[in-house]
Amino acid sequence: MVRKNSWPLKVSLLVLLLCAPANAFAQASPAVALRVSGEMPDHLELSVADIAAFPRDKIRVTDDKGAQVEYGGVPVAEILKKAGAPLGKELKGPNLAVGLVARAPDGYRVLFTLTEFDPAFSDRVILLADRRDGKPLDSREGPLRFIVPGDKRHARWIRGVTAIEAMRVK
Repeated sequence: MVRKNSWPLKVSLLVLLLCAPANAFAQASPAVALRVSGEMPDHLELSVADIAAFPRDKIRVTDDKGAQVEYGGVPVAEILKKAGAPLGKELKGPNLAVGLVARAPDGYRVLFTLTEFDPAFSDRVILLADRRDGKPLDSREGPLRFIVPGDKRHARWIRGVTAIEAMRVK
């Protein structure tokens, strides 16, 4: 069957293509899983793939139900180094008044001091975990979670963390 007047259809399709945003046809960019901002030289927007490229670590801890589990992920100090946070010899004087707020989409926030992440101040490694017992974190815990070994209560083990913001206390 041949249509006599297909011109309006062709024009409509052409207008639709011309009006579509250019990025609608581009390859989708990876979603931002973690934003690092605030009182640091470099702000970061990291995808899951970006986070997986950092040096990784594993820690064995007791979860909130008393079970021994292994979390895998990135020491938060590695991400802070990439953002240019004052660590090591730079972590003195006014830089000791820098705090970090970890945020989750549900509004939960946790405050840390920068010294808690610095290997020169503590042997404890705070982990940005993306795996539990070798498997990706489930939707209740993840996709990213802070694991703070040595805390008796797990209130600072923030689930679903999406942002880290550095703030200077004045």
